[in-house]
Amino acid sequence: MKASGRPEPDAPIRSRRYKVGQQEIVRGDCLRVLRRMQADSVDVVVTSPPYNIGLSYRSYPDRKEEAHYLDWMMEVAAGLQRVLRPDGSFFLNISGSSAQPWLPFELAVRLRSLFVLQNHIAWVKSISVGEDSFGHFKPMNSKRYLHRGHEHLFHFTLNGDVMLDRLTAGVPYKDKSNIARRGHKQDRRCRGDAWFIPYETVRDRAEKFDHPGTFPVALPEQCILLHGRKEARVLDPFMGTGTTLLAAQRMACRGVGIEIDADYVAIARRRLEEDQLCTEEG
Repeated sequence: MKASGRPEPDAPIRSRRYKVGQQEIVRGDCLRVLRRMQADSVDVVVTSPPYNIGLSYRSYPDRKEEAHYLDWMMEVAAGLQRVLRPDGSFFLNISGSSAQPWLPFELAVRLRSLFVLQNHIAWVKSISVGEDSFGHFKPMNSKRYLHRGHEHLFHFTLNGDVMLDRLTAGVPYKDKSNIARRGHKQDRRCRGDAWFIPYETVRDRAEKFDHPGTFPVALPEQCILLHGRKEARVLDPFMGTGTTLLAAQRMACRGVGIEIDADYVAIARRRLEEDQLCTEEG
């Protein structure tokens, strides 16, 4: 989840750890925490860093010089490369803005020195089909730009050779005759690289946990499913309010979330505890 990592903290923040079931939350700067993590210890990274497009985080000014921002993200990515297992997956959700459309691609190109771009997934948040529309359309008050209905989900691996569980993360066939005609063993096919995952409708920022960039829990769930490792160790270095860890908890995975903002850490702990309680009562 988009979170409040800080490229230049005013003073080092002493790390503090919390456990909720199999989920571990670390309050601290992600660069410092990553340096202390064991190498080759993470199966899946799912994260959405600050986009550097002026979003209003609680503890992080989301407007840096572009070169500075990219250098900082490369430091984070080097830390992720070190802790990722050889067969691990790194899913990076990022978006630009209408005025800054190149930023995600600038970062992706830089990351070529550390990773292979194995898949480029379009996270479709809203779409028009014929005369109908689906998802939430954020108002766009411009005569120059189109409504932005998708974000990037870059799937990086160390060597580009990671086997994925495409069918478990897939969808049923529309035409059931394809199952026998094409010799498939089950009613599942690959979902493809355009994922329609709309936001749940919210009326105000409080319903987004006072965070400017939450993503739906279904997004990290799909990433974990696609990677296809049982009881995977999942990492989100920009945890925010804990959505990636919530997905990990629901999928019986072990999660680690890093977040610098104490209020977001408190929200993440509460969400995990409430979800755990609901599961036990159910």
